[in-house]
Amino acid sequence: MELHYTGVIIAVSTFLIIGLFHPLVIKTEYHSGTRYWWVFLILGILTIGTAFLIENVMFSAIMGVVGASLLWSIGELFAQKKRVKKGWFPMNPKRKHEYDDVSEDESLCPVCKDNPPHPASYKEK
Repeated sequence: MELHYTGVIIAVSTFLIIGLFHPLVIKTEYHSGTRYWWVFLILGILTIGTAFLIENVMFSAIMGVVGASLLWSIGELFAQKKRVKKGWFPMNPKRKHEYDDVSEDESLCPVCKDNPPHPASYKEK
């Protein structure tokens, strides 16, 4: 029986890449806010574009995961700003003025404009 490790290597790499991007987003928002979201965009597009050019399936998949994680981090960066305003994460005292435009009641979802009540909270009349 021959074992193939490509899928497992891709899975472990994906787990590690996502684990790396979580603190990266937190640190980026703390030190520079959402100012550099465009860097994540450019790097994400370039990385995904590079994944198309790599013949090796494993390395191509890992590059694709890195690119997707970079693009996903853009939304997480803006959501992190809202989490900081809610008090869930520490605020950088040097950038306190940047949080004035964020409402504490604002949804973390980038698509939702307001917080609809949770279906479980609906009461029958």
